[in-house]
Amino acid sequence: MSIISVLNPKGGSGKTTISTNLARSLHELGHSVLIVDSDPQGSARDWHAASEDNPIELVALDRPNNVKTLTSMAANYDYVVIDGAAKLEDMIAACIKVSDFVLIPVQPSPYDIWAASDLVDFIKARQEVTDGSPRAGFVVSRVVEGTRLGSDVRTALDDYALPVCKATITQRQVYPQTASEGLTVFDADNAKAKAETAALSDEILTMMAPAKREVA
Repeated sequence: MSIISVLNPKGGSGKTTISTNLARSLHELGHSVLIVDSDPQGSARDWHAASEDNPIELVALDRPNNVKTLTSMAANYDYVVIDGAAKLEDMIAACIKVSDFVLIPVQPSPYDIWAASDLVDFIKARQEVTDGSPRAGFVVSRVVEGTRLGSDVRTALDDYALPVCKATITQRQVYPQTASEGLTVFDADNAKAKAETAALSDEILTMMAPAKREVA
């Protein structure tokens, strides 16, 4: 069992969109997946409730002490994807402690890049006492197709000394359209959205492969 947290203390970075679509992408690969909604606003819960046929299971754990029980509670799943809360430092710290991989979505905006600073510090402090766990990386999200902003933000993120995924999540109408129905891009006829989401999940699995947990 491996735990992937999608974290950024800044709202609007695309955490829930990426969490739900990443979870579905892993499901499409044949894995058993659980989504954890750790945000008191409950966006992932609303998404899940919008479809009675959602193939992904979801639980709400919006207190740090509850998140600490996740490794034992979700041991029967291949992957757990945590949709992170914004601005709740205790919750973010709890998610980092139980994670095997932290994905940090950032919009192509200086404000998003600056907002990630404290989160990166949290992660690196944890890595220093755990022999490099959790692994972590950035994904550039909500990129406007045909602009250079995605490549510009990659250069700006170099200072954080964490990998930046080659895959990006583009600003496409299919993401909010499917979310409103409790679905993902894998339920829509949009090959580009499916391809970029699948590319992101493949890249994350490659980066975290050595860190996969063994569960007795």
